[in-house]
Amino acid sequence: MEHPQGAAEGGSGVSMVRHGFVRVAAAAPEMRVGDPDGNATRLIQAMERAEARWVEVLVFPELCLTGYTCADLFHQAALLRGALTALQRVAREGEARFSGLALVGLPVAVDDRLFNCAAVVHRGHVLGLVPKSFIPNYKEFYEGRWFAPAAHAHSSQIWMADEAVPFGPDLLFEATDVDGLVVGVEICEDLWVPVPPSSFLALGGATVLANLSASNDLIGKAGYRRQLVVNQSGRCIAAYVYASCGVWESTTDVVFGGHCMIAENASLVAESARFSPETTLTVADVDLDRMRVDRQRQNSFGDSSVIPGGGRPPRRVPFALQPIRTERPLERAVDAHPFVPGASQELGDRCEEIFQLQVAGLWRRLCGMEGRSVVLGVSGGLDSTLALLVATRTMDRLQAPRDRIRAFTMPGFGTSDRTLANARALMRELGVSPEEVDIRGLCLDQMRLMGHRPFGIDLPGLSVEELTDRLRGLPDEARHDLVFENVQARMRTSVLMNAGFVIGTGDLSELALGWCTYNGDHMSMYNPNAGIPKTLVRFLVRWVAQNVFDGETRRVLLDVVDTEISPELLPARADGRMAQSTEASIGPYELVDFFMYHLLRFGFPPEKILYLARHARFDRAYSPEELRRWLALFIRRFFANQFKRSCLPDGPKVGSISLSPRGDWRMPSDADATLWSKWVESDPT
Repeated sequence: MEHPQGAAEGGSGVSMVRHGFVRVAAAAPEMRVGDPDGNATRLIQAMERAEARWVEVLVFPELCLTGYTCADLFHQAALLRGALTALQRVAREGEARFSGLALVGLPVAVDDRLFNCAAVVHRGHVLGLVPKSFIPNYKEFYEGRWFAPAAHAHSSQIWMADEAVPFGPDLLFEATDVDGLVVGVEICEDLWVPVPPSSFLALGGATVLANLSASNDLIGKAGYRRQLVVNQSGRCIAAYVYASCGVWESTTDVVFGGHCMIAENASLVAESARFSPETTLTVADVDLDRMRVDRQRQNSFGDSSVIPGGGRPPRRVPFALQPIRTERPLERAVDAHPFVPGASQELGDRCEEIFQLQVAGLWRRLCGMEGRSVVLGVSGGLDSTLALLVATRTMDRLQAPRDRIRAFTMPGFGTSDRTLANARALMRELGVSPEEVDIRGLCLDQMRLMGHRPFGIDLPGLSVEELTDRLRGLPDEARHDLVFENVQARMRTSVLMNAGFVIGTGDLSELALGWCTYNGDHMSMYNPNAGIPKTLVRFLVRWVAQNVFDGETRRVLLDVVDTEISPELLPARADGRMAQSTEASIGPYELVDFFMYHLLRFGFPPEKILYLARHARFDRAYSPEELRRWLALFIRRFFANQFKRSCLPDGPKVGSISLSPRGDWRMPSDADATLWSKWVESDPT
């Protein structure tokens, strides 16, 4: 089977199959009721369209070869013979037109009963027939008049065109050449019952669940149907491909809209428009690796696979998919900012929920403090600003005055005029108790005691002002002194610890990188930011500024958002501007958070993370060499700094990732990063 050639948009030369993706589609074809041969022609045409889009698993609607609404025509021998003949034609002619797996609906007589079946077709052969398990016979549905449920069948295989074809609801179709691709099939009503057959198929190993459906449309039904598909994909930790017949079915009493959906592990990844008179093809790439990792991690999923009553596991039907190896753009969105809520009507509720999680954690910790003050360092940067906003709202919830918050700003040798001004303004506008401690003299005394010569400067006899002037005159290339930085970070923490109950400010991204000073900003009594990555910190502060405050408070918050991220520990320049950029040292935070999400949430290898980064369109802002360099640095820092995470203060888990050693992440502090480093440094193409 030949495919369109040429450079794929955003392509890297690496097949998406290698990275665990399989392309699936749900089709709602044009059809005519009672015309199997004509419908076969239309299915073959849809298969050609699917082939042109490199689809590998294609799902058609229930009874699509005859039409779902044939009613008593299902008892006509001519229609049943015509359906089987049409199926053979789809298999025979489809072999030259579609290289993937196609699932086709038709009626099949077995054991003197008629069954509503899905035929699984691949490269000229019918691999199996799956009968519908649950037959609706209520309201507008009258299937019990024509069809028997799968449980009434005695045969486990039937003969078609001189081939023995497996028959039964317990079939799984396993690709022998695509790791993790196992297809399970159910039909329409099977999804609507308390325990759908797909639940058992997933527990038996199915990763892609297909539903051939004929679900008529009523007011509000599409929303409920969507919930069923999405929720079942989540319960089964699987992809769910749902194809329903469309407007060409008989409208004697009901109307069908051709609703097609593809969901993956509780997320809807593609959906068709309804009521189209033309054939629709809904396509998406599903990530088998992602589902496999979640199944391995969620031990309760595996525990559920013990079959009640000692029933037999599903039968497996092997086939060689011979997947398409041509590079092509992914048919799914890869979010460049996975931690940041997307724009939607629920955006305000999502942001409020994040704040409530942070506030609830801090509120519970402060409940027993009986009016005592809390202490918070305010630098004028993003993290301390978010922590201050959380602390003020917590006091409001406690019905306590905000002046119980002792907010310290502690200018040092690297503090810029801009951040100091913002820190002072925030404390004033939010009504907390402001305190200012210039730590330069304390740090100077500490360095003298240590005998340290910062940047080669002799300290004896120098005043704070004299040292500050000399530091500001340093050229940028000479501004490197780790001891000088750590003394300031630890001095600030010492001041806070001596003042009372310390609220931490460091975020999740800094914890992943180890971008904190051990027993400095690394330590606190409780840290409400511990589960918030930097990209989300920035988003939340901006959202609060634009939706909660106005006037001077909004202006200050927006200025904090627009300020370059810096620890401000190295000497400020002569004009008072910061001389230290965090992202120039450890990488852009949008990349840091993207790498962290895919490494920790799904355990993806570095080469897949780079592949996803390109499809997230980071390749428009960063060269492949830059992406690889920043990922390599992230991995080195992540492994080297586990010792800091092994003794983290308490803090709430807010999103899908936590680095708490008591919660989601347990890792030896002396683990070796060589395997990951070699992987990321190798050529992914």
